Amino acid sequence: MYKPPKSWIPTAIILALGTALIAVLQQWRRWDQHGLLTTHMPEFIASMLLAGILYGVAVYVVENLSTGPVALAAILGGAVIFRLMLLPLNPSISEDVYRYQWEGRVERQFINPYTVVPADPKLSRLQDASHPITTGRFTPTAYPPLSEVVFVSVHSISGYKRLFTAFDLASIAVIILILGSLGLPLCRVLTYAWNPAVIVAFALCGHHDSLAVFALLLANLLIIRQKPLLANIFLGLSVVSKFFAAILATVFLKRTRWAYGWALAGVVTAAYLPFAGAGWRLFGGLSDYARGWEGNDSLFRLLNFVIPTKGLAEVAAGLLVLALAGHATRKNMPPLRASLLLISAMLLVSPNAFPWYFTWSIPFLCFEAYGPWLLMSVTCALGYSPVVAYSAGQPYQDSSAMLMLEYAPVVLWIAWDATQRWKSGV
Repeated sequence: MYKPPKSWIPTAIILALGTALIAVLQQWRRWDQHGLLTTHMPEFIASMLLAGILYGVAVYVVENLSTGPVALAAILGGAVIFRLMLLPLNPSISEDVYRYQWEGRVERQFINPYTVVPADPKLSRLQDASHPITTGRFTPTAYPPLSEVVFVSVHSISGYKRLFTAFDLASIAVIILILGSLGLPLCRVLTYAWNPAVIVAFALCGHHDSLAVFALLLANLLIIRQKPLLANIFLGLSVVSKFFAAILATVFLKRTRWAYGWALAGVVTAAYLPFAGAGWRLFGGLSDYARGWEGNDSLFRLLNFVIPTKGLAEVAAGLLVLALAGHATRKNMPPLRASLLLISAMLLVSPNAFPWYFTWSIPFLCFEAYGPWLLMSVTCALGYSPVVAYSAGQPYQDSSAMLMLEYAPVVLWIAWDATQRWKSGV
């Protein structure tokens, strides 16, 4: 007996899940219209976790059911709609974009951003009265030079949000190109395109990390397309957008040619030259950040318990990640897999792992859907919980209970999975 094809079922499920996600985002828009989202932070975090559940079901569908062009169109259409819905909202749950605005104004006055701080009374005229800088007021910029160049090109908060959402959407396009090159189902782009942490980080908060993610994805695509020189150039561009990509340098050079190290180093050097007048102060903000900041961390807290000095604990964490990078290099690990492994490991042992930092690793789940890290991409929403007290005028401080809820299921799952792989000899 003839049975009609059931290929429409996954598409129908995706459309239903997309509609449910739109309903969640519409509630965020209502909260923003009646005041800042920060006045509804407990509800916002709960609804973000709900969005994560819907997202998880959608990932399961594209990983396990047959999908086609209609489903891909629904995924891409949903990705654009989600972002357009959040672009008009106030980026009130993170103040970073206000710092971008301040640094852009500093640069337009032909002042080196590595030599000044927001607390300088001589620069008070550059403050945005409606969004004054309240964190890091005595710290010079810790951002790499390509980000600084981008900051100076934009003049408004909405402009930053549009620009970094555009890089986010461009990343979706690159992911599709990589999936196509590898012969993988294109609908797996949903793993990045519909991730709530990604949508919040860029379309809502306007974080500049999408620039580095885009450049790193392009570097991976260029390796796949056998363009090694360009791949290392774009890896360098990612590093001078956000430093995390530097951990992949040896993996890329081993996969291409060690001689291309000059291209990577040349990009980094050229990017810093316009700011070279700051001398060693180029890295003063980064040093202050490493020494004075700690937030939403997990395994680093265990390291710091064993090694009481924070500086030594940071050195130990760095050595652990470098050892893992050395292992990935010796094994000639494919850059896509190495990107997921090394960035994820770095986030777990870092003293700072704010929710938007996880967007660095989420694109690589499209190529290898690693369950524990998919869960991490959802539970990282709990990293916004300090905003509840902070918005009420209290210190920005992590809750041990929230950190346990955020990380314990992930770490336990990783440990269990590693044990199973070891037993099976994988």
